[in-house]
Amino acid sequence: MIDAISKTSLLPELQMQPASAPTINKSGAVGGFDSVLKSVAADTVNSLYKSEMTAVAGINGKATVQQVVEQVMAAERTLQTTIAVRDKVVSAYQEISRMAI
Repeated sequence: MIDAISKTSLLPELQMQPASAPTINKSGAVGGFDSVLKSVAADTVNSLYKSEMTAVAGINGKATVQQVVEQVMAAERTLQTTIAVRDKVVSAYQEISRMAI
């Protein structure tokens, strides 16, 4: 069963690369809302993936319980933050769509 767990992954195609930082233009402004969202989403996926890999390492005896708990808690915080941002974006979109033109 442990062999089956070690072979599974939420995102096997993910190459654990750090998310690219948003670009900054000449005026010092961040490159765009879409690039910021892409960066945040990539960081979230990387955090969840790292947590998953640490949990599998813990099952295989290669990580301590403390390491597993720390990674799972970090992933939970990241996921809660991402959900809160998503809710705010959806709320803002709904508010804009209700505006009279």
